[in-house]
Amino acid sequence: MSRDIAGIILAGGLSRRMGGGDKTLLALGGRPLLDHVVARLAPQVGSLVVSANGDPARFAAVQLPVLADTVEGHAGPLAGILTGLEWAAANTVCEALVTAAGDTPFLSADLVARLAAAAASRPGSIAVASSSGRRHPTFALWPLGLRQALRHFLVDEDNRRVSAFIERHDFVEVEFPLSALGGGEIDPFFNINVADDLAVAERLLQSIGP
Repeated sequence: MSRDIAGIILAGGLSRRMGGGDKTLLALGGRPLLDHVVARLAPQVGSLVVSANGDPARFAAVQLPVLADTVEGHAGPLAGILTGLEWAAANTVCEALVTAAGDTPFLSADLVARLAAAAASRPGSIAVASSSGRRHPTFALWPLGLRQALRHFLVDEDNRRVSAFIERHDFVEVEFPLSALGGGEIDPFFNINVADDLAVAERLLQSIGP
């Protein structure tokens, strides 16, 4: 566990491709998708919260604080990242925040350790995950000192692109290998966007066994 790093799970998407509603509350292996993400990320951080707008009671089962965006207008994952940075600065002694999407049930058990190690070699930088040559901007380690710059970018410049903010600052990319799972391999950032993805995840869980 990295006690000096806080974590936030981004669960505030509108899930249009799944027909709307809370994608992270869909059942996977008999429990909400979000539970799988919490189980993998919680042991890696000192504090963990969930980013989501609306009634927080619907996430009561995960027993974590639920933070609504501190900017209006459903501004996407960047608003959740900003909310997490501001929360961590005000409520923890952490120096950085790691973010993860709430629809990725197989994320790496060493996500935080590897991002933190990369960031340590470049103080003040953002460490962002990638796999198979593709960057995953919502899986990143963010110095808390970036929160004012991020608020300006999101509110004053009205720019909601996570990658655009990352590229404006010093960053290091961390390549993650495919994970061995159920006798095969899977991208640790495999995310569930449509019903077919959920079916694939269900099969993968069954292949792992009890």
